[in-house]
Amino acid sequence: MKKCVLAIATIATLLAGAATPKVMVMVDEKALGSVSTSEIETMAVKKLAEKGVETVDQSMVQANLERIQKALRGAGDNRAAAVMGREFGADVMLIGEAVSKPNAAKIGDSNLRSYMASASFRAVRVDNAVNIASSSETATAIAMDDITGSSKALKAVGAKALDAIIPTLISKWENPEGKGTAQEKRTSIEITVGGMDQIWKLKETRVRLKGMKKEIESVVQKSYAQGVAIFKVESFIPAEELAEALVMNPPDELKVQVVEIKPTILNIRVVNAPKPKDEEED
Repeated sequence: MKKCVLAIATIATLLAGAATPKVMVMVDEKALGSVSTSEIETMAVKKLAEKGVETVDQSMVQANLERIQKALRGAGDNRAAAVMGREFGADVMLIGEAVSKPNAAKIGDSNLRSYMASASFRAVRVDNAVNIASSSETATAIAMDDITGSSKALKAVGAKALDAIIPTLISKWENPEGKGTAQEKRTSIEITVGGMDQIWKLKETRVRLKGMKKEIESVVQKSYAQGVAIFKVESFIPAEELAEALVMNPPDELKVQVVEIKPTILNIRVVNAPKPKDEEED
């Protein structure tokens, strides 16, 4: 019983920082149409922190900026974003583009000029390369000089676009399947099981998963190689609860150890269960 309690405590520790995703922020922003800045990127990190969302250290991002931008341009889709996100330990990539430009004419007889900015963002889950949120906004600002006007316009459009996408990003991460009752909602979870050095362990694990009728609707074994099996399940319960169920009621003659838990990913390892003392004496 103590071992079960310890296992549950370990799961809780793994999940302590998993209620919200770790986000990697990448914003290609240009003031006056061509001058690179990082005002919106800085704003994004601050707004995410206010929501309790951890972000990848921007100094790491900046140090690899050229390589990251080249990879994103080369692939041109979400798969490149997912690859880069995994490399930096992110759960979600927040990718944006923003530009500000001055209007040619001044306002009336004054030295004031208007500045227009536009911004678009998309949030990509790293585990499946799927867009979970997006936003697109425009904003204007008035100033007497280009530096001030461009900065004001970028900050205004950045605030609008980020305020639109961040709540959706968090909501979709916490509840990827949308609304519904517990039995109506199903989550596709990929379960990677290590420690399968003997074929009987694979069989017992598969039997256990298929026997979890209350927790799992369907089970598909995707692969088995070099002692590692991958299953795809449609689960009625979240990944953390599924992990707890496997720890509390493991496959016959095996014990389950939890390695990693994410909303759609569960990594576990099976080991031989210790024999009861009376069997050891026999």
